[in-house]
Amino acid sequence: MAELGLRVIGTADVDAVQALIEADPGYTERITGYPPGAADAQSLLMMRPEGLAEEAKVVLGAFGGQGLVAVVDLLRGYPVDGTAFIGLLQIHAAQQGRGYGSTTYGLVEGYVESTWPEVRTMRLAVVDTNAEVAAGFWQRQGFEATGEARPYRYNKLESTARLYEKQLVE
Repeated sequence: MAELGLRVIGTADVDAVQALIEADPGYTERITGYPPGAADAQSLLMMRPEGLAEEAKVVLGAFGGQGLVAVVDLLRGYPVDGTAFIGLLQIHAAQQGRGYGSTTYGLVEGYVESTWPEVRTMRLAVVDTNAEVAAGFWQRQGFEATGEARPYRYNKLESTARLYEKQLVE
């Protein structure tokens, strides 16, 4: 497996992010009920929870010899101070099953610890329609289900989002 480097995704990377999203249409279909749309990468860069400051959101890319391998949507201080929320971690379909997910998550955790020192908790939600693919991965990274569940709706798709957390080492 090639070394990966993590950096903030900018507007110059939008085409690479769009290609990554389109390479794995199953993920988007499990989360939205639809195949990827032409503006999904642009939406990923711009969308954030209501009331969250623009500078509290960062989209990171994990790059290797083959270009963009993974993309991560990360929110600082969401839903509460001291927490970083992972909105998305998606590996390019051509690179799945090679350990890049775990490597990317490790880089993200290192980024959070070195860049956002106040963050002590990592948090994410797994939507039931994607749980078969995602839940085991997140548990292997040290996340535990909190027992909290919320209704999840995206247009016609109705499901449940289950929350997971991991405490960072002091």
